[in-house]
Parts: sequence; structure tokens; C-alpha cells
Amino acid sequence: MYNLLSDLKIIEVSSFVASPTAGLYAAQMGADVVRVDHTAGGLDYHRYMLTKEGRSLSWENLNRGKKSVALDLRSGEGRELCAELARKTGQLITNLPEQSFLSHDVLAKGREDLISVRIMGWHDGRQAMDFTVNAASGYPLMCGPADWDQASAPPVNQVLPAWDFITGAYAAFALLAAIRHRDATGKGHEVRIPLGNVAIGTMANAGALAEMRYRGADRQRLGNAIWGAFGTDFKSRDGKRFMVAALTAKQWAGLIEAFGVEAQITALEAELGVRFADGDTPRFVHRERLFAVFQAAADDHDYDDLAARMGKAGTTFERYRTMHEASHDPVLIDDNPLFGPSPDNPSGFDYPATRSFAQMHGEPAGDPARAPYLGEHSEEVLATRLGLSSGAIGKLVDSGTVALSDKDK
Repeated sequence: MYNLLSDLKIIEVSSFVASPTAGLYAAQMGADVVRVDHTAGGLDYHRYMLTKEGRSLSWENLNRGKKSVALDLRSGEGRELCAELARKTGQLITNLPEQSFLSHDVLAKGREDLISVRIMGWHDGRQAMDFTVNAASGYPLMCGPADWDQASAPPVNQVLPAWDFITGAYAAFALLAAIRHRDATGKGHEVRIPLGNVAIGTMANAGALAEMRYRGADRQRLGNAIWGAFGTDFKSRDGKRFMVAALTAKQWAGLIEAFGVEAQITALEAELGVRFADGDTPRFVHRERLFAVFQAAADDHDYDDLAARMGKAGTTFERYRTMHEASHDPVLIDDNPLFGPSPDNPSGFDYPATRSFAQMHGEPAGDPARAPYLGEHSEEVLATRLGLSSGAIGKLVDSGTVALSDKDK
């Protein structure tokens, strides 16, 4: 954690992935983020996978460094406490609908300079989630083996909920942009971020929307080949699969050197009347012929030998790992300054946890903060943010409107 945002307080009322990610990134930069949940936990509190004690490892890692307040959000009193926390704090991140008790227009009546960042489904109000907006984007129908029939082959979903994580990151950025604007003008904002817009907008930003309209048709499936450049997976003599990419002249030359295929490439250039060093286009157009040359060379070498050659030649490559293997890799995890110790997790399970992805040169990153227990900070936050006395909080606890830490559940 860095302390770059130590003067920023945020109320987060959210669940699942995108909205908690926005709060997580802010917390990792030092913001005081308070996540407010229903007393039994939000919709994601028991999200798979659970430890034997019933703790969600997903929830634990998306809520590191935050404080937790548990309120009965089904009751009028609990909802009003939550709304007042948002007003007093001045910054809200949520994925609750605009028509909920956290409507920006209602909240802003008591705090005109309130900034609320609201993650939605589609821009027109329809519900959506990562895997449904991904279906609409067209990407799943670009994935799969190159020899699949384009018209009848099934879609291939990505496993990572990438649109959720991109949306969360964009929401954190949008929040800081709105705060900067308020600092200059005194004006608050409701910032609505439709998950679907992030997916379709990213498609457009990547040039794919313009490409589809220009070409008048879909792309073909390419298997593991990189679109528009040279890159795919190969298999070494000892059965290791690895990915290579050559987007620059240096990478291309290094790959030829590492695989020892200078003569074959020269002969292929003469046959086809091209120079592969001229850029991405000839390498992409004739990719299948090139893949065959490089795979034939890979058949004669074990992976460690090829890896040493590629590393020395300055190429871009990486071996495929299972996720379980990656989670134990010393280079990726144990020796990576991104990770630090995470003792005292609510799950009771110790494992490496992430610091901020950004490395602020010259600033100590600090160790990763643990996730809170549900309701761990209810009393503290209600006292400091709303000025409630211990007696008043006690009555709220007794009535079931407020819950305290579930550490000993």
C-alpha cells in the first residue's frame, strides 16, 4: 500500500467484481475505503471458492485494505444510515441501481458536491454481467482453432472476467477525475459507467469496430496466433508449450537467431518474393509457412535450450503454465516485489497477496493490508463519520440494524 490518497475517504456499497475492484485500487493507494454490506454479507460474500471455514477467497482479496460496516440494508433505518455515510463522506462507489436508496439525486439533496460512481449493466438500463457483454462484443466468436468452420463453430468464452476488472480500473480513474473537477469548480457529479460500454468501447478503441465496417466481414479464427503480427504457440522436443511474439525488427531477428533458421527464412523469402524484416504484414500474411519453419526447429530442441537461446537473443516468449503452477512459481510470485505477506487473513489461510500494481519509484510500497471481517469497523465508522455515541450504536446493534465483526462466526 502507498499513502498517496491518505486524505481521500470513500464509501463503497457494492458486490461481485467491478465495483469492489474500484475500491480496492483506491485502497491500495492509501484511500480510506469503507465497504458497507448487509448484515449477512453482500451478494458476493460467499462467492466460490470457499475455505472449509466458509470464507470466500474472492471476497477476501477484492476487499483488502478496506474497512467493513454491516447494516441491515433491508430496513429503512439501515438504509438511511448508509445514505448518511455517503453524504458525510462525499465520495461513493456503488453498483446499486440509480432507482435504489442510493439514488444520486436523493443523496445530493443533502450534499450538492457529492460524487457517486455508479457501475451499471448497459447504457439503456438493461442488466448485464461480464460474460454477457463479452458475448455481445464478438470476441468469443474470434476464439478457437483456425480450422473451425466460421459459420457453425461454437463461441469460446474467456475465463478471466476481464471486462469487470477493466471497468473497476476505469471507475477508480473516473472517480479521481471527478474529484479533480470538483476541486476546481465545487461541482459534484454522478458518474455512470456501463459495463457494456467498457466492453464495446474497448472493442472500438482497439480499432476492431472500424475494421469490421471497413472489411465488411468478420475476422477468421486464428487459434493461438496473434492477429496482424507474428506470434503463436510452439511445442519443444520435450513437450513444453510456449508462446512467442515478434512485433519489432529486433524481436524478429532475435527469434531467427535463437531458432537457428536463417537459411530456411532466406529460402522462403526468395520463394515468396518478400522480406519478412519489412514489418508485421508479410509475417502475418505468410504466418502458416513461417510457423512450420519455427516448429520444425523447435522439434529439435528441448525447451530449456530454446529458452536460453531466446533469452540471450532478446526475444519475447513465455512458457505456458497451469494456474496452479503459476501460483507457486518463484519468479512470478516469490521473488516478485508485487507480492508481500498476508498474515491474519479472515480465512485463516496465509498466502502471498498483492501490493499496488503501480510501483512508485522511491516510495515504500508497504505490505499488503488484510481484508476486514464483515462488520469489523461498524462501531468505529458510525462514531467517527456520523458522530453516534456508543450508547446509540449499542441500541442499533441490539435492534439488528447494525452488526459487529463476524470474526467468531
